[in-house]
Amino acid sequence: MHAFSHSTTSTPTAIAVPPQLALPVIEDGFPRRLHPYWPQLQEKTRLWLLEKRLMPADKVREYADGLCYTDLMAGYYLGASDEVIQAICDYSAWFFVWDDRHDRDVVHGRAADWRRLRFRLHTALDAPLHHLYHPDTLVAGFADSVARLYAFLPDTWNQRFARHFHEVIEAYDREYRNRTTGYVPQVEEYLALRRLTFAHWIWTDLLEPSAGTELPDAVRKNPAYRRPALLSQEFAAWYNDLCSLPKEIAGDEVHNLGISLVTHEGMSLEKAVEDVRRRVEECITEFLAAERTAHRFAEQLDDGTVRGKELGAAVLACVANMRNWFSSVYWFHHESGRYMVDSWDDRSTPPYVNNEAAGEK
Repeated sequence: MHAFSHSTTSTPTAIAVPPQLALPVIEDGFPRRLHPYWPQLQEKTRLWLLEKRLMPADKVREYADGLCYTDLMAGYYLGASDEVIQAICDYSAWFFVWDDRHDRDVVHGRAADWRRLRFRLHTALDAPLHHLYHPDTLVAGFADSVARLYAFLPDTWNQRFARHFHEVIEAYDREYRNRTTGYVPQVEEYLALRRLTFAHWIWTDLLEPSAGTELPDAVRKNPAYRRPALLSQEFAAWYNDLCSLPKEIAGDEVHNLGISLVTHEGMSLEKAVEDVRRRVEECITEFLAAERTAHRFAEQLDDGTVRGKELGAAVLACVANMRNWFSSVYWFHHESGRYMVDSWDDRSTPPYVNNEAAGEK
């Protein structure tokens, strides 16, 4: 199936979406939009990766643009100031590099290196300005991106972001132990862990600096807001599992919803793929209903006061970006070199990763 992706390259191209991954409802009902700062984002994040030495220079030159990390964020956080979207894009690029380091630490059995990195990230998260020049470039890059994100909203938002990311680090540690011991989580256990390794609440937190305001707990925790936020993230995580299943089977992975279904529910691979796809499609349907509820909630918040008007507008902006996440995630998986395993020399080893333990010389 060929679909117009409205590609972020200067010349739009028809992207071939395999039938088992094609979602016409996304292509037709979730128009892709991009932050107008996108061209500068791509260039500046590429330079940031070089400056922070997060990827070898040759790999940045050959692969950075094709990995489309800035495209993913530029299609999500619309309305953000240029400074905010740049900080988010750099942080997102760091996140992908961290994910690759974690994967290589698993593959090469670098338990001591991973343990050391885990504790350093916890420490840098709480005091990023003290770690800007850390000898491990991954820690220094993390500190730089987090310090910039901490500059936009009050300290209460910073503390919440830190609390959520501490949980993400620990979830990555559980994934490390699962993979190195060959443990495939039960389905419900996997789904709970996936919400953390995919960083559901981190990406949701970042909707707020994009909207220019911190949402009070009474708004953020209200089911009318929380439900569409969760559905947009679940869609992304499960669609990622659907698209990355070939790569993860090739790499003897244990962390994928499809693999948990095969292992613990007795499904064939074909049936597991169908089940994951069904869950993905249900997320879209349920989001459309939750989106309408969120719009009514925003109307109720706008009670005629200045603060009510601000909150109502912020909720509408955040919910609009939850919608943008669907199309951005969808096209990212068909444009990014991160998922083009058939073009790799070794289907289990991404060509854009560095197999050395950076920072551990």
